[in-house]
Amino acid sequence: MDRLREDRPLVQVVLGPRQVGKTTAVLQVCQEWTGPTVYASADAPAPPGTEWIEQAWKSAQFKSTTDQDAVLLVLDEIQKVQNWAEQIKKLWDQTRYWANPIRLVLCGSSSLQIQQGLTESLAGRFEIIRMPHWSFFEMAQCFGWGLEQYIMYGGYPGSASMVTDWLRWADYIQQSLVETAIGKDILLLHRVEKPALLRQLYALSCDYADQIVSYQKLLGQLQDAGNTTTLAHYQHLLEGAYMLKGLQKWHGTKIRTRASSPKWIPRNTALVTSQSGLSPDEWLTEPKRWGRLVEVAVGAHLVNQGEDQGIEVYYWRERNKEVDFVLKKGHRLAALEVKISPVGKPHTGLAQFQKHWPETMSWIIGPDGLDLTDFLNSDLTRFFA
Repeated sequence: MDRLREDRPLVQVVLGPRQVGKTTAVLQVCQEWTGPTVYASADAPAPPGTEWIEQAWKSAQFKSTTDQDAVLLVLDEIQKVQNWAEQIKKLWDQTRYWANPIRLVLCGSSSLQIQQGLTESLAGRFEIIRMPHWSFFEMAQCFGWGLEQYIMYGGYPGSASMVTDWLRWADYIQQSLVETAIGKDILLLHRVEKPALLRQLYALSCDYADQIVSYQKLLGQLQDAGNTTTLAHYQHLLEGAYMLKGLQKWHGTKIRTRASSPKWIPRNTALVTSQSGLSPDEWLTEPKRWGRLVEVAVGAHLVNQGEDQGIEVYYWRERNKEVDFVLKKGHRLAALEVKISPVGKPHTGLAQFQKHWPETMSWIIGPDGLDLTDFLNSDLTRFFA
């Protein structure tokens, strides 16, 4: 709230996936706000036009008086309004220097739509507040979850009450979260010529979670796949809806990095387990399958937390040598290898990576290394110390 009370405030933009509490958080701020508030949501079957923004703005202006605190105006799911950024810019520039200007909060669950509007129309006028998928620490604090439970059910707080009924929980994740994100945050807002292919690609991203994928090889597994450019574009759309992250291979140069085959990391383990058709017992009793899910949990934690801390996440492979995750912050590097059991192959990938980049801090996550619970509770900046 303090940032909203600055003399010359910025537009506060709250970004994050669906069902992580963005609306709940801003409504709590509204309750604590000492002045008048206006809340409006564009989350309707038919997206409203820019007149919706203007009416909400007028309502805020109507409540504004010089002897009160500033009016707090919250516009939720703003990305659904076509040409929203131009309208916001016009209204913001008209009123931002008033004696008692409006404090504006925009919320959105489609980063591609929001970022495009911000960079094209609101440059220099906004500040982003990110709300990622819930971490292990947050789920443990709020719901008393243990490590296994978090890895199995992921970080969607709204689903926590359903975990005693696996089928109900899985259906909720798929129908209320996945289908809503694909339908409202992708298909409704972007031109997608092959919706069925988009859904197939999403399903494969969960089946191939934590694996390096070749678009060329995927063409033979997908119906009406078109070409690799289409697949890369659809992956980009899934990333914009906070469902997936395609990690690129670390080469040391961005030009080569961008051309690499991605390593798919779903941004929440619930996306993997809910659509697998497997029961919790089947996940827990198959060590190889469970180990892959643990690596997804590690990757999701790195991606979700790293995004807010300015940390880039990659993978690395050279012939048969591999490092699970490479972190980059500024000029500093950290290499992380995930270990599932005390017995296993030596981590020669870390040693080989350090030969190329000697200043790298290397870490093993798991047995004989940093405890997985400690890792999931950690601040990522500590891995560069």
